Amino acid sequence: MVLSALRGGVAFLTRLPVGGGEREWHAFRTTPAAFPLVGYLVGALAALPFILLSAVPQPGTVAALYLGTLYLVTGVAHADGLADVGDAAAVHGDAERRREVMKDSQTGVGGALALALSVVGLALGAFGVATSTANPVVAVRIVVAAEVGAKGGMALLVCLGESPHEGLGSAVVAENDAAGLLPVAAAALPVLVAAPSSATLALACALLSGPAVALLVRRWAQGAVGGVSGDALGATNELGRVVGLHAGVVAWTLF
Repeated sequence: MVLSALRGGVAFLTRLPVGGGEREWHAFRTTPAAFPLVGYLVGALAALPFILLSAVPQPGTVAALYLGTLYLVTGVAHADGLADVGDAAAVHGDAERRREVMKDSQTGVGGALALALSVVGLALGAFGVATSTANPVVAVRIVVAAEVGAKGGMALLVCLGESPHEGLGSAVVAENDAAGLLPVAAAALPVLVAAPSSATLALACALLSGPAVALLVRRWAQGAVGGVSGDALGATNELGRVVGLHAGVVAWTLF
C-alpha cells in the first residue's frame, strides 16, 4: 500500500516517468503521509546543484541551477495553482465569482504578480542558502527540509480542508481527515534526524514553514472560495517552499 501510494505521489507531484495507474492514484489520495515522503525525493534532486558549492563557489549559478532542476522535476502544475489563487485573491466579488476566476485558463495581473514574487523569492532564498551556509551538507539539508515542509503543508490541507466543489482537489481532500496528521508528522520529522546541533533550528524552521503557510492558505480559502481546492494545494506547495528556504536561512544566520 505504501509503495503504491509513493508511486502515485511521485506521478502526481512530479514529472518523473514512474508510470502508475488507478491503483496507485487511489493509494496516494488516501495516504496523506505520501506527500512529505515524495518531498524527500524532490528536495534531494533539486538540491543536487548545492553539492557543487565546494567546487564551484558561485552562489548565483547554484541558485539558477536549483530553479532549473526543481521545475524540471516538478513541472509547473503547482505554479499554475498559485497563479489561479493570485487571480482569485485580486478579484472583487463573492466566493462564486472567485471560483469562476480560478477556473479561467487565462492568467490575470494577480496571478502574474503571485508567480513573479514566488519565483523571485525562491531564487533569492536559494541564493541565501548558497551564500550563508558555505557548507554543501547544510545547504542540501535546508533545501530538503523546505521541500518536505511544503509537501507536509499540502498534506495538512488535505487532512483539514473541505473542498468547495468537485475536482482534482476534492478527490484527495474528501478521502482524508485529521486522523491522517499523525502519519504525516511521522513521515516529515526524520528530516531533522542526525542534524548537527548548529543546524537543527534552521532545519526545523524550514520544515515548519510549510504547515504554517498551509494554515494561512486554509483560512483564506475557506473565507474567499468556500474551501480547499486543488489550486489552494498548489499555492501552498509553492509558497511553503519559498518561506521554508528563507526561514531556514534566517535561522541559520541569526542563531
